[in-house]
Amino acid sequence: MSDVTENQHLKPIDTPVPAVAPPRVRQFGAVNWRGLWTLYHREVKRFFKVFTQTLAAPVVTTLLFYTIFTVALQSRVGTVGTVSFTVFLAPGLIMMTILQNSFANTSSSMMTSKIQGNIVDVLMPPISPLEMLCGFLGGGLTRGFIVGISATLAMMVFVDFTFHNPAIILFFAFTASTMMALLGMIGGIWAEKFDHMAAITNFIVVPLSFLSGTFYSIDRLPEIWQTVAHLNPFFYVIDGFRCGFIGQGDAPFWLGALVMVTVDVVLFLVVHRMLVTGYKLKS
Repeated sequence: MSDVTENQHLKPIDTPVPAVAPPRVRQFGAVNWRGLWTLYHREVKRFFKVFTQTLAAPVVTTLLFYTIFTVALQSRVGTVGTVSFTVFLAPGLIMMTILQNSFANTSSSMMTSKIQGNIVDVLMPPISPLEMLCGFLGGGLTRGFIVGISATLAMMVFVDFTFHNPAIILFFAFTASTMMALLGMIGGIWAEKFDHMAAITNFIVVPLSFLSGTFYSIDRLPEIWQTVAHLNPFFYVIDGFRCGFIGQGDAPFWLGALVMVTVDVVLFLVVHRMLVTGYKLKS
């Protein structure tokens, strides 16, 4: 009882609580340039680590396509317009390589991050959806340009290129890489497993590439298929890119430029909306 009585008379000791500083809000300004650069740098290092697969292999594949189609069709086709078939074919193959690799870079990055569960490494840092979009897009653009330049240099060993208008070449290379990098992000976000991504590649990307006048002039197609080809944005980017090399194309330059800018803007807005809402990323 005495112990209980003594405990009742004990006064509680006021233990000072250490002051906790309020969390500091880091100020990045309008754009988190460090975060944007870090994400872009990660994307570039990712495909450089396996450069034999991501950079060298596409160039070898392009040269194989060039060799096969040259041997098979050169004697039968002869010339297309005012240029030889080999000169006509080379820009189309280079653009097809740019398209496929820009798409592969962003789609594989998004898909792998989701499957492995490390997409949180991109969602948690203090970067906005717009900065995230630009980081992934920059990686796809870089890979597309590097592969395109490498394929062009390799082709110059076999083809006597004439750069009719370098500005047109760069414009369509940029818009093409942008389009496919954005499409790759849409596919990577939407797909839930690699089978879904393979379906997008096999049933959308590859058919549109082969039906866009890569290996032929659409003037040789029946009228109905010419109409279908003019609805394919891949046609405009390949035709415009080729026009920059040889100075002739199946469609006016201004029409191809208008189509590509419109497609890129629409895809950019779609991807940005998907990132803002966290579609299939935050669930």
